[in-house]
Amino acid sequence: MVDVAERLEELWAEKPGLADFIGTVDHKRIGKRYLYTAIFFFVVGGLEASLIRLQLSHANLHFLNPELYDQIFTMHALTMIFLFVIPALSGFGNFVVPLQVGARDMAFPRLNAFGYWIFLMAGIFMSSAFIVGRAPDAGWFSYVPLSNAHFTPGVNTDFYTLGVIFISISSTAGAINFIVTIAKMRAPGMSINRIPLFCWGELAMAISSVFAFPALTLAALMLELERRLGFHFFDIGKGGDPILWQHLFWIFGHPVVYIIILPALGITASVIPTFARRAMIGYAWVVLGEMAVALLGFGVWVHHMFSVGLPAISLSMISITSFVITIPSGIVVLAWIATIFSGRIIRKTPMLFILGFILIFVIGGLSGVMFAAIPFDQATTDSYFVVAHFHYVMAGGAMFPIFAGIYYWGPKMTGRVLNEFWGKVSFWIMFVGFNVGFFPMHITGLMGEPRRVYTYQPGLGWDVWNMIETIGVFIFSVGALITLINWWWSAKHGELAGNDPFGGETLEWGTTSPPPHYNFEHIPTIRSRHPVWDQPELRGGDQPIEAGGRALDDAHVTLSTSLLDARPQALIHMPHESGYPFALSMSLLVFFFGLLSGFLVVVGVGGLFAAASVVGWLWPRGQTQET
Repeated sequence: MVDVAERLEELWAEKPGLADFIGTVDHKRIGKRYLYTAIFFFVVGGLEASLIRLQLSHANLHFLNPELYDQIFTMHALTMIFLFVIPALSGFGNFVVPLQVGARDMAFPRLNAFGYWIFLMAGIFMSSAFIVGRAPDAGWFSYVPLSNAHFTPGVNTDFYTLGVIFISISSTAGAINFIVTIAKMRAPGMSINRIPLFCWGELAMAISSVFAFPALTLAALMLELERRLGFHFFDIGKGGDPILWQHLFWIFGHPVVYIIILPALGITASVIPTFARRAMIGYAWVVLGEMAVALLGFGVWVHHMFSVGLPAISLSMISITSFVITIPSGIVVLAWIATIFSGRIIRKTPMLFILGFILIFVIGGLSGVMFAAIPFDQATTDSYFVVAHFHYVMAGGAMFPIFAGIYYWGPKMTGRVLNEFWGKVSFWIMFVGFNVGFFPMHITGLMGEPRRVYTYQPGLGWDVWNMIETIGVFIFSVGALITLINWWWSAKHGELAGNDPFGGETLEWGTTSPPPHYNFEHIPTIRSRHPVWDQPELRGGDQPIEAGGRALDDAHVTLSTSLLDARPQALIHMPHESGYPFALSMSLLVFFFGLLSGFLVVVGVGGLFAAASVVGWLWPRGQTQET
């Protein structure tokens, strides 16, 4: 008699080979691909940062020429935000969320694969700008009129506009998938007040993405129409308004801070209970705080425009909101600290990265509150003080939780534990390097150093501080490199992890490391907010039928449950692997290169193959299709 595991393996396993590599829809493989690809772009962005710091390490250097410098500092921001931080956090979400909610895959597996391939193709598209020497060069927020065709006549800005439209497809598709998965694919009994905090962070990120990315997409489309077809959305001489670009961009640009931070808060809330050996204090308040941050994040975009000359009443309202948003953020941080001090801390590498993150995040938050004060903001606008704040919140606030996630969930992904000694060495080097590299930027900013400066004259008092910043960035890079080597070595030679090497509380620790294709032999029934701690049968790696588990081994299906109480509602037939998401992504890559080059034949070919891929994707063939 064939047992449940063998039947599920037959139903869910994907055949090895090139077709499987291209067509996989397994959320675990896709999550790791997001993470690996994001790490590659992290290295690229780090090299760009190193070149920037070398150029600024001393006065009157000409290590880079001004044109190349503009391209590198613009691409550094685009690479780190769009091609590293957001995809890396999505990679953890893809791998972990279905496991934490007790599902066998994401709600839309083929859409999930499509999101990854689009991210990869968009990264290739944007990075290829260096090959032709025409990378975006107007800054990551690409203000008009600097970015219009008169001031940047080449294709530099076209790489930017088309690239952000391209990458927005991936982010929006992924966000929809997270929302539906967390809302409707939870294991029976996982009511809304039992959803893991990491899933709340991913949900808040996804909801923000659905509303924020369309603003950026619209702004980029309008700019491209103005550059290529003579529209006048931002041309004040023709009735347009350049401030419209700033509004549209920052309606995306400030929420993107929280799109990045919210999953990082979720990682933090996953790691702290495990290594504090107690449940998170104030669960409901942490959830409300994260969702309030996501909501209020859409009310502070003018925070970036205090020096533009807008009406005083508008500035006052945004200033108040910028102060108010510190309240839910502070509640979340206080809940972390209370949990840490009331528990028994185990100083493993993931916890060290989280402790470092909390300090960095608080520093960045305090400088952020300073910008809510209109006079201070106007005095420091476009100075290196802004750069310092930005990196403390966006870089340290994202990278330290990402590295915590690597050490925390890495054993679940590979089945082997990362080396603890080298993990701690990596943390301390990164922590010291980060603060040496970025804290002095507060000082040079207050001394008048402007952001985006190519070089500077001696005698301004910036030389020593810039050299310290450069040294700090290189120290940080060494620490990050140690972790990357540690990951590679440990994946092959590390100690076997077992199901639960750290004693975690959430469902991913109740299955094998790495998990099987089907995640759980029996879909568990949840009776606690901390199921692996409170339900002994889950610590054994499976919940048998007599304890409430559901095998669902008769077909390629998973369970759909109700929104609030997670009561079983329906069996969902899941689609199998498919090459059409890859084909559609490749077709769109051709389509966007055609738009960039202006060759209508290439545009037509890309569009035709894209349409054919969609038809093939949705054509009924006797198996479940996503619609």
